[in-house]
Amino acid sequence: MATILIATDGSPEAREAVDYGLDLAAAQHARAVLLHVVPPVDWTRLDRGSTVKPLPEAIHLKEALALDDAASKAAERGVEFSREVVAGDPADEIVAYADSIEADLTVLGSRHRGPLAGALLGSVSRAVLHESRRPVLIVPSRSAAAVPR
Repeated sequence: MATILIATDGSPEAREAVDYGLDLAAAQHARAVLLHVVPPVDWTRLDRGSTVKPLPEAIHLKEALALDDAASKAAERGVEFSREVVAGDPADEIVAYADSIEADLTVLGSRHRGPLAGALLGSVSRAVLHESRRPVLIVPSRSAAAVPR
């Protein structure tokens, strides 16, 4: 395994996936690509419902918040890494980015919304799992696993 793509949005669940992915990268002597996707922001519905992409300044601000912790953890583990930020639909962008770098594995977290909430609200991890043509590892949240369903 040479390249592991680790997607993060800075959430607690994503931080758990970052830890797992970086541990795996260290064990496999793989390079980690830390990816943050800034979703489109619908500022108004004046243009017949089309979404407005975030401004570049907003992308850099969110990048720093979402990736600084992951980058620090990678450095602590001695894992070679790079940081990337893209804007768009998170699931689509994660799948496309994994293809573009020929990732051997994509790692991301799951919020465990449950089947009904996941169907109604959508699930990035579920969409990536179904859309990807590459191996995907979804790291379940330890805190969500402790809550009875």
